[in-house]
Amino acid sequence: MERTYAIGDIHGCDDLLRALLDKIDADAAGRTHRLVFLGDYIDRGPDSAGVLTRLRRLQAERASGQVVCLKGNHEDMLLTVARDRSARDWWLDNGGGATLRSFGVASVAELDTDLLGWLDDLPTAFEDDLRIYVHAGLDPRRPVADQRDEDRLWIRDPFLRADVDFGKCVVHGHTPRLTGGPEMRRHRVNLDTGAVYGGPLSAAVFDAASPAPVSIIQSFR
Repeated sequence: MERTYAIGDIHGCDDLLRALLDKIDADAAGRTHRLVFLGDYIDRGPDSAGVLTRLRRLQAERASGQVVCLKGNHEDMLLTVARDRSARDWWLDNGGGATLRSFGVASVAELDTDLLGWLDDLPTAFEDDLRIYVHAGLDPRRPVADQRDEDRLWIRDPFLRADVDFGKCVVHGHTPRLTGGPEMRRHRVNLDTGAVYGGPLSAAVFDAASPAPVSIIQSFR
């Protein structure tokens, strides 16, 4: 791939996603490229159904490997409720009600089983030659080969404080930045710029020459 575009937490903001993808297409200018979505497609925002439909359509329309969708902790919460209905209030307290409304249903039991299967099959990490892409981060106490899904989906402080060199740049979201731009550190890039809280939706543009982004693309309301 000539370029990789990593996209931060969307949280039901399909309008921002549509605008960002248009900007990415313009930037790619016909060059072969990969899209890596870092998870948290649902909850809190108004159109989780639209976001998931768009992502699944992108995967179906483009060649294998050109669209990578990682699982986020909010997808993990929804799947937990699908297995254990006693977790429903926990999910609803974290924005799940907006997801149900966007699908026009009252419970997770009414969601399409194919959609739930797609969410359940999402990977929790993706790697290229220079970068590791995850939703939340990595456990600084473990080598890359021994990382757990729980940490890739949920970790915050141990990873954010440590600034550990895992051998590749870690590209992640999960912890919202409300300053308008991504967080650029020596060994990691945080692309959650709080789209659902009024911030932009952000994508980092990567090439094969350097682990750091060559540019940032954003869509705004």
